[in-house]
Amino acid sequence: MEMRGMMGGFYKISEWIMRLSVTNVLWIICSLPFIILLFPVLFAQNGDQLLGYFIVAGIVAPFTLFPATAAMFAVARKWVMGEVDAPLLRTFFRNYKDSYVQAMIGGIIYVILFSVLIVDFRVYLVKLESLRLLSYLFIALLALLAVSLFNFFSMVVHYHMKTTQLLKNAVLLTIGRPFRSLSTVILCGFVIYISFSSPKLMFLVPFFTGSVVSIIAFWNFYGIYTKLQDQMQKAAEAEAEEERKRLEEEGIVLHTEEGQPTIK
Repeated sequence: MEMRGMMGGFYKISEWIMRLSVTNVLWIICSLPFIILLFPVLFAQNGDQLLGYFIVAGIVAPFTLFPATAAMFAVARKWVMGEVDAPLLRTFFRNYKDSYVQAMIGGIIYVILFSVLIVDFRVYLVKLESLRLLSYLFIALLALLAVSLFNFFSMVVHYHMKTTQLLKNAVLLTIGRPFRSLSTVILCGFVIYISFSSPKLMFLVPFFTGSVVSIIAFWNFYGIYTKLQDQMQKAAEAEAEEERKRLEEEGIVLHTEEGQPTIK
């Protein structure tokens, strides 16, 4: 029997806390090698050490972090599409296995792109002082690349495409829908900022941050997807209507007594 009133509200809240925390913990466990290698970043003495630690962790990321993130997005997809009671463990690990290769290949490409942009950013910021303003361009490119990465994960769990098509469409979707991309950056950035803004809120990182970000990112992607589907359906209906009118004008289409069109 479904609970109602205040008790029902508390029950639903506790359910969502459980769903978000379990999914986030699974994501962290499967990303543990990456997290362990990234941990020394906290003790970096200078920028060169920081960059070195990021490079070492980045080498492992495509084989751990990226497949785990794709699996987390698969769970978020279920929730956004209304399947809130989908089994968490089965959904997570089945998609971890099914999307591992594509997530890994995409991860390698994204790590290379992120590395190139970060190195260029540091060069223009530190080495080429006369062109320091150009470093802000690389910040914008990094933000776009991050959004396209979110779209890539969303498309991995939502479509059956080749990896090259997923990568291309993720970038095109990010550029073609700037307002959605901006909202993804703002909302996800806000969640990440809040999670790391205070030691008292750091508990959000192991239990909620990743799963909340995946929901926001996939919700934005799914909004684009449904809008594109509606546009395609309306275009197909309009094309079919134009074709029917053309056939009628040519005297090819006749109508039966029931009103159904038939070919002469």
